[in-house]
Amino acid sequence: MTVFTTIDSPLGELLLVGEETPDGVALTSLSMPGQRNAPAVQPGWRGDPERLADAVRQLTAYFAGELTVFDIEFTPSGTDFQQRVWHALEGIPYGTSTTYGALAERLGVPRARIQALGAAIGANPLLLVRPCHRVIGADGTMRGYAGGVERKVRLLTHEGVLQPTLL
Repeated sequence: MTVFTTIDSPLGELLLVGEETPDGVALTSLSMPGQRNAPAVQPGWRGDPERLADAVRQLTAYFAGELTVFDIEFTPSGTDFQQRVWHALEGIPYGTSTTYGALAERLGVPRARIQALGAAIGANPLLLVRPCHRVIGADGTMRGYAGGVERKVRLLTHEGVLQPTLL
């Protein structure tokens, strides 16, 4: 059974989707409004905030600055290559960033396949939980983010990677 809930966040309303497991619920997607390829609530899905309460609690603590590492059960999905890339994303610590090139080097991905690495990062269904926002261009620029570059900047500022700007 697929369950879902939404929560308000500094990035807008987040949609959490999970699949029931023998032990509870495993998160399958965490998306935000306007995100490329974001799932939409489907007929047959059950709104069940209680089943996703732990994920909501952790996200709330993250946005409050009280949590830096998520401990949320989620289901594996994607190709073998995507899973390798996504697993590497999980190893980028809070408050840091890396580049696409450094990530490729760490994974042994040849330079000719950097575009495939970027595509795998962009296909990450678990924004925030798998911190794809922590991957930036070699020149420090904010390259694509499925939730929008403005949100990527906000997340990196929240985590202390970027300094807030005075406007």
